[in-house]
Amino acid sequence: MRVPLSWLREYVDLPAGETGRDVAERLVRAGLEVETVEQLGGDLKGPLVVGEVLSIEELSGFKKPIRHCFVNVGDANGTGEPQEIVCGATNFAVGDKVVVVLPGAVLPGPFPISARKTYGQTSAGMICSARELGMGDDHNGIIVLPPEYEPGTDAIELLQLVDEVLDIAVTPDRGYCLSMRGVAREAAAAYGLPLADPALLDVPPANSFGYLVKVNDPAGCDRFVARTVVGLDPNAKSPIWLQRRLQKAGIRPISLAVDITNYVMLEVGQPLHAYDKQRVDGPITVRRAEQGETLTTLDGVQRKLSPEDLLICDNSGPIGLAGVMGGASTEILDPAAGPGTTEVIIEAAHFDPVAIARGAKRHKLPSEASKRFERGVDPEAARAAAQRAVDLLVLIAGGTAEAGVTDIAAPHPVRTITIAADLPDRVAGTEYGRETVTRRLQEIGCSVAGADVLEVTPPTWRPDLTDPYDLAEEVIRLEGYDNVPARMPTVPPGKGLTDAQRTHRRVGVALAGAGYVEVNNYPFVGGAAFDGLGLEADDRRRRTVKLVNPLNDEEPALRTTLLPGLLGALRRNIGRGNTDLAVFETGTVFLPKDELSVAPRPAVDRRPSAEELAALDAALPHQPRRVAVALAGERLPSGWWGKGGQASWADAVEAGRTVARAAGVELTVRQGQLAPWHPGRCAELVVAGTDRVVGHAGELHPRVVKALGLPERTGAMEIDLDLLTEDGAERVSGPSVSAFPVATQDVALIVDTAVPAAQVEAALKAGAGELLEDIRLFDVFTGEQVGEGKKSLAYALRFRAADRTLTADEASGAREAAVAEAVARTGAVLRGA
Repeated sequence: MRVPLSWLREYVDLPAGETGRDVAERLVRAGLEVETVEQLGGDLKGPLVVGEVLSIEELSGFKKPIRHCFVNVGDANGTGEPQEIVCGATNFAVGDKVVVVLPGAVLPGPFPISARKTYGQTSAGMICSARELGMGDDHNGIIVLPPEYEPGTDAIELLQLVDEVLDIAVTPDRGYCLSMRGVAREAAAAYGLPLADPALLDVPPANSFGYLVKVNDPAGCDRFVARTVVGLDPNAKSPIWLQRRLQKAGIRPISLAVDITNYVMLEVGQPLHAYDKQRVDGPITVRRAEQGETLTTLDGVQRKLSPEDLLICDNSGPIGLAGVMGGASTEILDPAAGPGTTEVIIEAAHFDPVAIARGAKRHKLPSEASKRFERGVDPEAARAAAQRAVDLLVLIAGGTAEAGVTDIAAPHPVRTITIAADLPDRVAGTEYGRETVTRRLQEIGCSVAGADVLEVTPPTWRPDLTDPYDLAEEVIRLEGYDNVPARMPTVPPGKGLTDAQRTHRRVGVALAGAGYVEVNNYPFVGGAAFDGLGLEADDRRRRTVKLVNPLNDEEPALRTTLLPGLLGALRRNIGRGNTDLAVFETGTVFLPKDELSVAPRPAVDRRPSAEELAALDAALPHQPRRVAVALAGERLPSGWWGKGGQASWADAVEAGRTVARAAGVELTVRQGQLAPWHPGRCAELVVAGTDRVVGHAGELHPRVVKALGLPERTGAMEIDLDLLTEDGAERVSGPSVSAFPVATQDVALIVDTAVPAAQVEAALKAGAGELLEDIRLFDVFTGEQVGEGKKSLAYALRFRAADRTLTADEASGAREAAVAEAVARTGAVLRGA
């Protein structure tokens, strides 16, 4: 909302020395968001005067029209002689009154003016357009003034070129501030001054001979006021003061009737619409659209209507999209294109905010009217706004207001809020007192009664005031947030981090220590992300929680896996030249429950009960916490020391082991198959001693790599942390340091290709007993030497006793026992035996 300071002063008698920045500071303290204070005409310097065109000579021989003019500027040039000016515009004639800037003046820019020789003539000044004076972007022609102004009149004051404009970002709960009336109320409260309310007008009561209106949808339109003005001068123009106020507020002047409706909307906050009465066929009806109906709006676009659209209609069909934009069939006629409009019907209605917001969004047709309706308009302002528009039409266009007044209003129950007089004191932690609370509530338009407990009736223009805490906030903001004392809250003693929080932190630290960089991605996904991962149509990860109002229509759901966001981050970094990457993310995924329920709305004045909390939790999707990694490029860098090591599926599997170690859980790795991993290079991560699969790791499928634009051999891992620690994490302790030496024994076993290495490793561990400190697979070999369908697995076994140095016989015995157990369990054969 753009608020000219000169206009604001009409409703609030601000101190004479107050600047726009001073007013902005007061309004900001009261809770409004003043983005900028624009200085209009700050670098403008006269003389800038009204001139009368005495003669025009058309100069020939140039590529564009050039006119040599003599203009009467009165005594403004010091001589009284006509001013010689060369001009390229053609929209003025001899006898017209124009705006002339004389040598020595400075136009906005700054652009100094001086006499100069041009096109073979002397030009001592310039005839100005609106853009040259900073009045708007119209540069199509010269400003032609009404004929009543005398040559030499100061045009700076006449055109109100010097002013300050406050640009206020109005939040959705402050819709009343989309008007001069609303901002003036805030300014009056901020300065403690009286308000001259522009809506306090004498309005005749409704009668039976007003224009006939039928409201078939009272839920969509609970008030409709119609007034008629006849005998209008179709050639009447908007006066300069009205045009300038519209321009400063950011609205382009169009025609008198339209300008007046826009002016009253800015002044009172009630959107209006003017119909050419002679083009309206029969009574006006408010209803919903019927299937297949269309409407050509004022912008010339034919729109296919939805049954949810709220319409203004006559006997011919739709003539307006209610609260959004009028129809072309009843628009005010331009006298330049025909006889012009002489009879006008003024509509001032109150529409359902949700219906208007949805209609404007559905048709992609935001307007100044819809912006106000969807934020809430005062239903009691309709009568005053219609009266104000009628008065201006009669005053400026010489019309006659018909005696008929139509006012259809649905009953509105009076909203009363009970609030303890000391509630603002308790909320802010300071003392205001009952008198201050009452006064501040009355300043915003509330009716207040009572002593210790107040019965407060909010004004009709404040639909956002619904409970006692809303009223407490109003008192606190008007008293000044900066006056609320700063006190450190008393922090209750805490219990520290939970076991789950400790586990999550250890996992993050462990991955960071392993060279991974943490990223955070938005939790939103769409079908394209699952397509890129190659998930089947019946994959359970495609069953998502849909958002009612998504930020992006292409990502309307919550993620069921961390991989789409993580691989997207990998792709963006690679696209920016970072080719060697290892990233990880921890976060929740959202898995819909089989049975859906609606969450209750708990009260705000007390803590929810256990039953309410249980119902809220039951309505939420299951949200397990997961960790995932993605890596590509070189895991070990190349350099003068030699070739580095490329990241592979083995690194992704090791990342899973790193996570498990940090959580105090032992993992078993076995062959797996799950999209988006390569079917031959995918590992299932299983909690040791169970069949509980907690995640997968390995190399991504080549089709997925190609679809997502990732490097070849890109690896990834994802683990469900909640599932991993389902049995409770073991206490993590540091490694013990033994004073006794280690005995190392190597063993190579030949097994069938189908036998997992993890199964062989488990057998070796079981046979070796307590002396085994560590076991590591260091070689896998296949070939003719071991036979077809066979593979050789070589393990390094480390034996150590806690209380003595092992003998060679003890170490060899433990090795033989390990081999014997592996032979018994897996059918292994000792290589070389």
